[in-house]
Amino acid sequence: MGSSVRELAGATPATRDRYVDLLRVASLGAVVLGHWLMAAVTPDGVGNLLAVVPALQPLTWLLQVMPVFFFVGGFSHALSYRSLLRKRPEGSEGSVYSAFLRARLQRLLRPTMVFVLVWGAAALLVQLLGGGGGLTGVTLRMVTQPLWFIGIYLAMVAFTPPLLRLHERYGWGAFAGLAGAAVAVDVLRFAAGVPYVEFLNFAFVWLAVHQLGFLRADGRIHPRRAALLAGGGLVTAAALVALGPYPLSMVGMPGEKVSNMAPPTLALLAHGLWLVGAVELLRAPAARLLERPRVWRAVVAANGVAMTAFLWHLTAMFGVYGALLALDADLPEPASAAWWTQVPLRLALAAALTAALVAAFRTFERPAASAPVQGHGPLAALGATLCLLGVLGLSMVGFGGLLDGRTALLIAIPVSAPAAVAMTLGGWLLVERAGRRTP
Repeated sequence: MGSSVRELAGATPATRDRYVDLLRVASLGAVVLGHWLMAAVTPDGVGNLLAVVPALQPLTWLLQVMPVFFFVGGFSHALSYRSLLRKRPEGSEGSVYSAFLRARLQRLLRPTMVFVLVWGAAALLVQLLGGGGGLTGVTLRMVTQPLWFIGIYLAMVAFTPPLLRLHERYGWGAFAGLAGAAVAVDVLRFAAGVPYVEFLNFAFVWLAVHQLGFLRADGRIHPRRAALLAGGGLVTAAALVALGPYPLSMVGMPGEKVSNMAPPTLALLAHGLWLVGAVELLRAPAARLLERPRVWRAVVAANGVAMTAFLWHLTAMFGVYGALLALDADLPEPASAAWWTQVPLRLALAAALTAALVAAFRTFERPAASAPVQGHGPLAALGATLCLLGVLGLSMVGFGGLLDGRTALLIAIPVSAPAAVAMTLGGWLLVERAGRRTP
């Protein structure tokens, strides 16, 4: 792998924006580290360190970096879709759309489907053998939770063409429209008490952040605007938390009445604005750092396995805790002195096990080569929709209770794990078929 990374790094075009690759890796890495640090596992169950020590919740204003990943996604999606349009001027928009979906989703869905199928088979075997209690049961329920991110990202890819057209026509106005819709949703939610309206902000908040990536692709976030985004976003988020109904934590907390994450709130959007502005202000010094061959090779290597590491990092974390319990090792009370002393060891073990899982599954993150073909837009859109619903459903229901018919509500519809897996697999196959189909 070392030689291929060296060759890829050496072949990097001078026009490539290396900072975007760094942001992609750094944001996923921050999420992984945050999950490992927040887990407060005891022999009795799994809690959240931020609930144990509320004074640590301000750290989520630095560690909740998913907005950066979605911002980077908007940048990359704009470049990718425009590139396909230039290469296929004679093709229909539908064929370009299906080719775009397949190209953008391959590296996302192939490793995701492997993760889902491996864990699904393991969960079924465990429960057929009468297991599924204790930490094993918690693992089966929680290991799929990060898949919500895959679902949101799927929606962003699917909506890129129409939102990119809005961006090209209205520029900052398109972003303002989505942000304004997010404001209206929270007003209806908190001031008027309209039920269920808050779920619309899963679209408006994250797509507004995604829209900023389009603006970045067109060079419309210069340093002055980045400073305004950073300062304005930070002040707005602080004011909303201090004066409004929004909690301090930018990640979900157990038992809270209002979460900034699920569904997203206006406070999370303001948080995303300040993060986007902050990383843009760091672009110039980071670009100079990335000119160093060794640094750039590290970023290239990490990008090649980032999605696999993200998918399996909770598996590694629960594996470490399971091994400690099996060895009758002491699990100190969360946030105690002994617990903090044990943190470096737990992190090192989780990183090592994640690396082993990456070595086992990284081949599925490499996109399969395909010849240019005419595609089928409606079929690709149907496939993406099924994948979106399946992945979101699986993130909510988990793999626990497979034999008991356990379900979770997805847009007011009960969804079981087998149904979610079937939708995800069927949607993926449709996206693949649409991208290959000839008239």
